[in-house]
Amino acid sequence: MSETVTRAQLSEAVYQEVGLSRNESADLVESVLGEISDALARGEMVKISSFGSFAVRSKGQRVGRNPKTGEEVPILPRRVLVFRASQVLRSRVNQGLAALEPSDIEVAS
Repeated sequence: MSETVTRAQLSEAVYQEVGLSRNESADLVESVLGEISDALARGEMVKISSFGSFAVRSKGQRVGRNPKTGEEVPILPRRVLVFRASQVLRSRVNQGLAALEPSDIEVAS
């Protein structure tokens, strides 16, 4: 159930659905991913209709704790990537979840 979709699989899907050559499909996927990456690196939000939105959020410095030793450690300010799924994607994922057997569902602990 924990299969990963790769760039090659995305390129193959574009090839199958759109009918571009394999090289053109790979270039198209790379171009789209590059545009998304560049926009996020500039701090812009990326919204993909019926899928979700990606944004960069700034987190300030804070004090964390080393779980092994209990020692307090400063965590430096940083930017983090956040994704918020659209309602369409959420309902699609949950419909797929309803079709699974309870034993098929992995629960993170």
